[in-house]
Amino acid sequence: MPLPYLTPSIRVRRTPFSRRVEEAGVRAYSVYNHMLIPQSFRSPEEDCAHLKQAVQVWDVSCERQVEIKGPDALELMQMTTPRNLSGMADDQCYYVPMVDAQGQMLNDPVAIRLAEDRYWLSLADSDMLYYCKGLAIGRGLNVEVFEPDISPLAVQGPKADELIGRVFGPEIVATRFFRHKTINVQGKDMIIARSGWSHQGGFEIYLDGSEHGESLWDSLFEAGRDLDVRAGCPNLIERIEAGLLSYGSDISIDDTPFQVGLGKYCDLDAATGCIGHAVLTTRQDPDRQIRPMAVDGLAVPPINAYWPLTDSKGKAAGHISSITWSPDFQTNVAIAMVHRNHWTPGSTLQVETPEGAREAHVRETFWI
Repeated sequence: MPLPYLTPSIRVRRTPFSRRVEEAGVRAYSVYNHMLIPQSFRSPEEDCAHLKQAVQVWDVSCERQVEIKGPDALELMQMTTPRNLSGMADDQCYYVPMVDAQGQMLNDPVAIRLAEDRYWLSLADSDMLYYCKGLAIGRGLNVEVFEPDISPLAVQGPKADELIGRVFGPEIVATRFFRHKTINVQGKDMIIARSGWSHQGGFEIYLDGSEHGESLWDSLFEAGRDLDVRAGCPNLIERIEAGLLSYGSDISIDDTPFQVGLGKYCDLDAATGCIGHAVLTTRQDPDRQIRPMAVDGLAVPPINAYWPLTDSKGKAAGHISSITWSPDFQTNVAIAMVHRNHWTPGSTLQVETPEGAREAHVRETFWI
C-alpha cells in the first residue's frame, strides 16, 4: 500500500537548494523546522555507503538560525543553557543543551559566536525563536532576536577536505573542529564551520542570502566531479552507528541533559545564569539514560513511535527511540533510553516491535 502524499503548502517552506535537490533525484522528504529536508536519494543503504567513502552535499537549510544581537546577547544566551559560554571566542562553535526553568531539554543546537554581542543558535527541530524573544522581553534585555536569511549547506565525507580546498582554498581546510572562518560566495562574505551531523567529518557553509543558493551548489558539484560528489542528507544508519542524537526522537522535553548523556556540557559551577540552574544541580544523578543497543533478528520496519523495553520479568525497562539495520555491522543498531537497573553493558532486554518481541542487548559504546 503506498504511503500518503505530503501536500505542498506555504507553511512547509522550500529552501534555496530545493530545485537542485530535486534535479539530483531526491526520493523522500520530511519536515523539520517547517522546512523540507531530504531523507533519501538512492536508498538509505547506498547513501550511507557512499557517505563513508566519498563526499556529499546536504541541504540542511532546515537548521534555522536564531540570531541574538545586542549588549545583552551573552546574558540571554546563557539563560538558555547550562554550558558556560563566557569563554567562547569569536570564531568558535559550541554544542549546547538548551533547557527550560525545570532543567528539561528544549533543543540541542550549535551555538556560534560571531562577535562579543552577536550569536547564532543553529537549531534542531523545535521552535526556539519565540522562546528567546519571550525571555528577552520578560527580562527587559537590550537585544534583537530574529531569524536571519541563513541556510546551512553541509559538505560531509572523507573527501570533504579535498572538495572544500578546491573551492575555497587550503586555509579553510585548516579550520579546527567547531571553529569557523569567512569565505566569499558571489562577492559576499559568509561563514563556514568545520562541523556537521555525521561522523565522517566535513564542513557546514552558512549561506547568507537565498539568491546565492544554486550558484554555491553548482560550484561544489563542478569542482567535485572526479571525487564522486553526490547530493545526500543526514543518514539514519550512519547517525545511529555514531550515536548522534535527534531532538524530537531520542531527546524530548521530558528529559534533562544528564538523562540524554549531555552532562559533560553542563558547567553548573560557572553557568549560574541558566534559568534551569537551580533544578539541574539537584538532578545530576539520572534514573534513566541514553544507551546504544543491538537488536537481534532480521531488519526491523521503520519506527514511528517508541518501542517499549522490558526485563525478564516483563517489567518496564525503557524504550527504543531510533533503530535501523546496519549493513556494515549486520545487526539492527538502536538508540534507547534505559532505566538505571538495566543499563549495564551486556544486559539483555526484550523489545516489542510491530513484528513481535526481539532480544535487545545493551552495548558499552556506539559502533563508530
